[in-house]
Amino acid sequence: MNSKEQTLSIIKPDAVERNLAEKIKEKFLERKLTIKNQKKIQISKEEAAEFYKVHQTKPFYDRLCNYLSSGPIVVMILEGENAISINRKIMGATDPQKADKGTIRKEFGISIDKNSVHGSDSQDNAKKEIDFFFN
Repeated sequence: MNSKEQTLSIIKPDAVERNLAEKIKEKFLERKLTIKNQKKIQISKEEAAEFYKVHQTKPFYDRLCNYLSSGPIVVMILEGENAISINRKIMGATDPQKADKGTIRKEFGISIDKNSVHGSDSQDNAKKEIDFFFN
């Protein structure tokens, strides 16, 4: 069975600002993920609020929306065998302090809020998130 799947990856404002996009993309490519599509954009707070709607009841929701819309981001469709789980392994834990050595968030993350990357957490969300940015 072919388990090729797609996932959305976002290089967040803190990483774009520090010119880390190419280093981060390199980590995906090293793990056999292909970048099928990508673009550098800036979204509004309203678009960020729509994107993060699943978190709207959480205390960090407003900070998250302000942050994602605070500067340019790079959105990408990653593709490969088990792309969702591989991408999540490459990213590491949300809290850079708790992320494993060698993960993007351990190497580049500044804080739980400014953790450099976002990745879809399921096939359903991957589809929704890809459609959000690439429809």
